[in-house]
Amino acid sequence: MQLSERSFNVVADVFHRVSGIRLVPAKRQLVIGRLQKLATEKGLSSLDEYVDKVIKAGDERELVRVVDRLTTNETYFFREPAHFEFLADMVARRRPGQEFRVWSAASSSGEEAYSIAMLLADKIGLSGWKIVGTDLSTAMVDAARKALYPMERARNTSPQYLKRFCMRGSGPYEGQLLVSKELRANVSFEQANLMQPLPDIGKFDVVFLRNVLIYFDADAKLDIVRRVSPLIKPGGYLFTGHSESLSNLPTGLTSVKPAVYART
Repeated sequence: MQLSERSFNVVADVFHRVSGIRLVPAKRQLVIGRLQKLATEKGLSSLDEYVDKVIKAGDERELVRVVDRLTTNETYFFREPAHFEFLADMVARRRPGQEFRVWSAASSSGEEAYSIAMLLADKIGLSGWKIVGTDLSTAMVDAARKALYPMERARNTSPQYLKRFCMRGSGPYEGQLLVSKELRANVSFEQANLMQPLPDIGKFDVVFLRNVLIYFDADAKLDIVRRVSPLIKPGGYLFTGHSESLSNLPTGLTSVKPAVYART
């Protein structure tokens, strides 16, 4: 299927309005690849027809599906391990008796949140901590709640953690893993748009905001960080992706080391 420039601009405008993310023309092939299945499911023979009859019509349920398709990215457990080393040191220095709370602010299908959960369970035990994961995509939130993953996404996970905190699938689930019920009990997920007012999810010792700011322009990045920062406890930290920098933005946060910022 092909997508005309006019239809691409319609998709880009709607996607920016809903997500805050700008789709540049170079992403047209990605849009075609992601939306072809949706058009076929509607019995439509072209993407231009899908845009005219579905997207421009403002079908809210279908717009959610479009956003889901365009924001889905592959991830894996224990990505960017330096953050987990910093987190382990932070946990070792925490005040005893206080619940340790972490927010995975762009949690995708949950691998990041469950990686954090494994580390906290190892260092603290199965109580005394909570993790909240949020994502723009409702499909990703649903996947995170199921906690069922292909084994290859655990390629950076230690065998000890896999043995303690995951169950290997068999039969129809061969090649998959399920995160243990004990870990899942301390991890919750909900849909949230970082470009809009956030749900009441409390305050956190650490916020993981990784590999999402790269999709936004400078003004939108600053808006997101200013929206997220008040949810970091004083003395807490914000983690960004290692390819993301806040150094030129007046965020009010203090750079501690690459991709780690403190709220003082």
